[in-house]
Amino acid sequence: MPRDDLQRVRDFRLSFARRQAAEVREVPGGFLVLDVRYARSHEHNQLHVVGPADPEGLPGLADETLAPLPHRRITVHDEALGLLCVPVLERAGYRHVTEVLMVHTGPVPKASAADVVERELGPEPHGLLRRAVTAQQRRWMPDADERTVHDLVERREARRAGAEEVLFLAAHDDSGEVVSWADLYLAPAAGIAQIEEVVTAEPYLRRGYADAVVTAALRRAAAAGCALRFLVADQDDWPLHWYGRRGFTAVGRTHAFTRC
Repeated sequence: MPRDDLQRVRDFRLSFARRQAAEVREVPGGFLVLDVRYARSHEHNQLHVVGPADPEGLPGLADETLAPLPHRRITVHDEALGLLCVPVLERAGYRHVTEVLMVHTGPVPKASAADVVERELGPEPHGLLRRAVTAQQRRWMPDADERTVHDLVERREARRAGAEEVLFLAAHDDSGEVVSWADLYLAPAAGIAQIEEVVTAEPYLRRGYADAVVTAALRRAAAAGCALRFLVADQDDWPLHWYGRRGFTAVGRTHAFTRC
């Protein structure tokens, strides 16, 4: 994988974060994104560090810039700098996750037999995708309050502004219910696309629905002229290997730190 492709992936992620943000503030070594509409969403209220930056200063910077919020989230996009930040931020009470940037290097798969269509979260509160996402969020976080669930479901509205084209893809069962879904962010002018948040509702696992969604995303990205197609996976979670079997290759890493 050419090094400039890794840089393109990082640049796309940073651009997406800025474009979808309600507010962007420049800070030493990076920038802050904020959105009071989704205050419980770490994605939309965090510190992005692109370097150079002093790891020792990051806990204080996060406390200062994210002071009104109940959480702290710092994403360090430079791999080497992120490793230097691990001991400092762990001492400050942060949980560390290594995010693996994976580029699709396999062939574009053939169309799946499963029913996958674009389905957007419309204004009505009981749409099929919204209902499925809400139910799964409550399975993951049974003790979460209504505001937290609301923010984590409705934040998709902000994502619409993150790229030239944003699609929400969904697979359906025989009854028409949404059982698996993913975001697809397209930048045809730059030839790059990101697949994000691939989820299958727990009652429907291991039936091929996620395969159908990922296949649909890859085919749509290729049809849009996006030869560089990527996603982000947790280094310590099983989907990393699942994606590897579907033609995705690790090309770089970022480091995410959270404290609640």
